[in-house]
Amino acid sequence: MKKAENIIVGISIGDLNGIGSEIILKTFEDSRMLELCTPVIFANVKIVSFIKKHFELTAQLHGIDKLEQIVVGKINILNVWREGVEISFGNNNENAGKYAIKSFVAATKALKEGFIDALVTAPINKSNIQSEEFKFPGHTDYLDQELDGNALMLMVQDTLRVGLITDHIPVNEVAKHLTEDLITKKIGVIHKTLSQDFSINKPKIAVLALNPHAGDNGVIGNEDDKILKPTIKKIFESGKLVFGPFPADGFFGSGQYEKYDAVIATYHDQGLIPFKTLSFGNGVNYTAGLNKIRTSPDHGTAYEIAGKGIADNNSFREAVYLAIDVYNSRLEHTEISKNPLKTKEKQL
Repeated sequence: MKKAENIIVGISIGDLNGIGSEIILKTFEDSRMLELCTPVIFANVKIVSFIKKHFELTAQLHGIDKLEQIVVGKINILNVWREGVEISFGNNNENAGKYAIKSFVAATKALKEGFIDALVTAPINKSNIQSEEFKFPGHTDYLDQELDGNALMLMVQDTLRVGLITDHIPVNEVAKHLTEDLITKKIGVIHKTLSQDFSINKPKIAVLALNPHAGDNGVIGNEDDKILKPTIKKIFESGKLVFGPFPADGFFGSGQYEKYDAVIATYHDQGLIPFKTLSFGNGVNYTAGLNKIRTSPDHGTAYEIAGKGIADNNSFREAVYLAIDVYNSRLEHTEISKNPLKTKEKQL
């Protein structure tokens, strides 16, 4: 197993006009972070130095031109581009989107090629990143294309974990996407993730209903009775501890979620509204189901406070912690899988 500081965490800079660069630098302003990992920020050292000066921060930056030049225990800045970039905090423009994607694509390539052990992405704006070269709704969809596995958004805060069956699709299209195949695949991904990435033996998973009151026996929609219930029953009978569908309205308020290792919502806001309410700004977005590790803070670019020095970096710091934890958990899981404990035959 690598020494802690030898774990290389790649970081994409996000939207330069948002709070991404501020929360990254604030996180590594605490030198103790360099005892846990070695960061590599994919950007440009002159730009990051300018931002550091703007926020009156003091952490030492180490500029590099190639990934082979990474220095353990330093804040490495890989020069992904050379030209100057105008920073206009709080403004949504195409230029910021262009450099956010340059950083992200370079970081993903480094992740694929094994130069970094995990990737933490700073927030982007989903509208200004669109171009002829990049036509994805966000980070997750691109990573799903570039890496092996099936990506699934899993929100994490301590023991609260909320996954999604459908994510970035309009609400009026959710029902038609809920098929037995998709539900089975997503639950399978989360089950494997809980075991491999969170070291949970025999995880318990709750699935939320699509309709109010789980459809009330077909009075308020029949998707829960016709699709979710039989699918969950079949998965349970295969040996996985999966339960539901539970009416979503009281599930979190009653504390019922605490009985499970993960909760799966049928659509984006059903899962993320209660998650963000309960996680108090310390939540992390983890991309489960891939052969490589990626985390991000659970918030956006926050243009309204960008450049003011008041952005809270807790969620970003937690994203770095989780990336490190998952990296170590996967190593441990691989080791255990290679050398399973041999059960001795009972001596009669």
